Amino acid sequence: MKRTIINRLEQIAAANGIQLLFACESGSRAWGFPSPDSDYDVRFIYLRPAASYLSIQAGKDNLGFPISDELDIYGWDLRKVLQLIKKSNTTPFEWLQSPVIYKEAQGFRETLWALCSRYFSQRSNIHHYLGIANGALAAIGQVNEIKIKKLFYILRPLLAAMWNLERNSIAPMAIAPLLELLPALLQEQVQELIAWKANAAEGALITIPAGLHAWINTAFSRITAESAGMQRSHFELAPLDEFFIKNLQSYDYSRNKGKRLAAV
Repeated sequence: MKRTIINRLEQIAAANGIQLLFACESGSRAWGFPSPDSDYDVRFIYLRPAASYLSIQAGKDNLGFPISDELDIYGWDLRKVLQLIKKSNTTPFEWLQSPVIYKEAQGFRETLWALCSRYFSQRSNIHHYLGIANGALAAIGQVNEIKIKKLFYILRPLLAAMWNLERNSIAPMAIAPLLELLPALLQEQVQELIAWKANAAEGALITIPAGLHAWINTAFSRITAESAGMQRSHFELAPLDEFFIKNLQSYDYSRNKGKRLAAV
């Protein structure tokens, strides 16, 4: 599948006249709890030709495609990614931590990841993850029954929000390091659920263990209360502008199309 994904990404780049800077897996396969029927959630960052950024009319800042043959492929223009990083958006933070990389321009991820630590907002990240967890909580049935996929859409964001709160830093993308925030007994239960999910359909129903359900409710309430009074963070634009300009100059399409980019 990896070769299929790389080939598809190269076709997308050629068809749209863009330079791929980074492409990774994002979703349950990267988070550490895939199901046999999980899609491949491929996400990429790209640059357009330099002249297209000089138009008075804003260009399209994303590329999306219909899901086909288990492939869910979506990409963002680098300028959009940097704008989101300035807002401390968690999505770029997660993409850059992905354990599955399909393509990467030399040094791109390392340099951008180093910048991200300067744009971490505890408030923004906690509220983002609480929002995801809260949306998934609505899927719990009257007898504590929920689709296994939805349960992990509660657990991982809630643990990430707890990490943001207790460690005041960007949360890991994968669930494994987040589990250390759980009591030992609940860690074992979640590991068992991960193993069960690996052989079950994403729509399979499960009854949430009572102890885990109690922890979810308590953790959600505590994190919500403790983050309520946090102040907004404000970040400088200059380092992101510098990063954007440097990349735009380095990947001059008319002279270096396709160079310095390799499949991983």
